[in-house]
Amino acid sequence: MRNLKINGERLWASLMQLAEIGATPKGGVCRLAASDLDGRARRLFIRWCEEAGCTVTVDRIGNIFARRAGRRGGLPPVMAGSHLDTQPTGGRFDGAYGVMAGLEVVRTLNDLGYETEAPIEIVAWTNEEGSRFSPAMVGSGAFAGVFDLAYGLGRPDNVTGVTLGAELERIGFAGAAPVGGRSVTAYFEAHIEQGPILEAAGLPVGIVTGAQGQRWYEVTVTGQEAHAGPTPMPRRRDALVGAARMIDTVNRIGHAHAPYACATVGFVQVSPNSRNTIPGCVFFTVDFRHPDDAVLTRMDRDLREGCAAAAATQKLEVAVEEFWYFPPTPFDPQLVDRVREAAAVQGYAHQDIISGAGHDAVYLARVAPSAMIFVPCVGGISHNEIEDAKPEDLAAGCNVLLNALLETADTP
Repeated sequence: MRNLKINGERLWASLMQLAEIGATPKGGVCRLAASDLDGRARRLFIRWCEEAGCTVTVDRIGNIFARRAGRRGGLPPVMAGSHLDTQPTGGRFDGAYGVMAGLEVVRTLNDLGYETEAPIEIVAWTNEEGSRFSPAMVGSGAFAGVFDLAYGLGRPDNVTGVTLGAELERIGFAGAAPVGGRSVTAYFEAHIEQGPILEAAGLPVGIVTGAQGQRWYEVTVTGQEAHAGPTPMPRRRDALVGAARMIDTVNRIGHAHAPYACATVGFVQVSPNSRNTIPGCVFFTVDFRHPDDAVLTRMDRDLREGCAAAAATQKLEVAVEEFWYFPPTPFDPQLVDRVREAAAVQGYAHQDIISGAGHDAVYLARVAPSAMIFVPCVGGISHNEIEDAKPEDLAAGCNVLLNALLETADTP
């Protein structure tokens, strides 16, 4: 295992320049998938990759692949990447760090005049966040065969209904290359932790052994609209009261399966949303996560039973539809060991960690050996404009990525 170093100042400068595209007044980034700002970020990334001597291709769902040739061009590439899209009130590092870390690895290899055996590809996946087009991780999911292309391109904007395919076409990133169907030697993804564990432990690097499973739901509660004044309380079929009790049930389910469970309602629509009309319909989303699939199954049961019980108290109808599911995903043990060894050789204190969030690596793990590297984020805060990370931690994670990637690219 080598002990090479990237240029941490260059990595930080690239992240800060990228963060100017979609910058928010509070210091964060709003760069939604397939938006004009996403297009600008993609073009900047491509320019940097071409300046670094990479050959760039874009597939039909907008995934960007920047290839640095290897000595044995017929070998499948070793990939490193993440995503460029953000949450509406996102930060400067979620996703962007993994893409810029891949670019910095290539730049460092260029500085050293180092030619790997296998080619290296930096990847920017489309619509990882799922904040504009649900579900999340559509680009990597299509690459891995989890979603077919028509499904991915047909994902509607959550507000306007315009499709992902139409928006990729509009911003010039409906590429010509086929989606997936090719061999990959390995996939690495560097990412901020998005939680508090590494910072609390005072550790610069986390060795990600896998990702917890997720279940996403869409819940529709139907009652009856009525006038807020003349309608007696006992005669009401208030959909919002029922939904509020269901939302409380979601929260209680999360606590019941602590410490590893997470349960969130993040999106609510009330109809007709008038101050003097009893709500007749409420739509909300549920996000369940746990590293044990059996526990996720129990959480599913508890949700359905809890929603039915809450609906009965208000004489309501409720529909609970599972929208998206993927099971807990272990990463490749050999690749995880390689990341762990790279951290040790670099002298970085580290610990094993399970990813609480979904990442593109989860889908890549279905088609190629995959591993992730975590670095701390300040306060464990992410999906927030105040998201922050220390330059030295970002450099540490990228150093681990460089050496683990080299070990893989030279021993395919």
